[in-house]
Amino acid sequence: MSCGQDKRPIQGETEFQKAMNAQFKDATESPLTDKDRKQFAGLYFFKVDSSYVVRAHFKRTPNEKPFKMKTTTDRLPEYVKYGELSFNLKGKDLKLNIYQNQGLIKEEGYEDYLFLPFLDETNGQESYGGGRYIDVRIPEGDTILINFNEAYNPYCAYNDKYSCPVVPRENYLRVRIEAGVMAFKKS
Repeated sequence: MSCGQDKRPIQGETEFQKAMNAQFKDATESPLTDKDRKQFAGLYFFKVDSSYVVRAHFKRTPNEKPFKMKTTTDRLPEYVKYGELSFNLKGKDLKLNIYQNQGLIKEEGYEDYLFLPFLDETNGQESYGGGRYIDVRIPEGDTILINFNEAYNPYCAYNDKYSCPVVPRENYLRVRIEAGVMAFKKS
């Protein structure tokens, strides 16, 4: 018997979804426990919806002081509030703060990386209770494209060994963001 018979195609509607599922299947990259990875067939995603791709006005906040962001453990990474994003989603005016990890910007390839954590009305129901994250790059102008279809769960949603930033309360959106990765059902 060939082990190739157990191979299943990578699931996903978009390149983002396929890349996430491939990473989660790969034992060298997956945040899943060994038990969960053996059962893993693919993450659950909300249906891709272009109305959750929004152009946000980006306002830089250059005089912010670095702070220690709470995590799910006692680790306290240093972040700085990098700016504010204002946008309209489904008729509601919303705002999110965007952050920069002060340790990560020293690593090659992450010099322009920004961290966009958020909570919404799906948390604890269809999506992970601790919120979700979106990766963004520093824009050249005053707009940032936010694709909520690419919102993902922190690794601690899959495995308690990870230490994940806790979403700041000011990044709570009082709307349902029915886009991105849904809650994970552990085996």
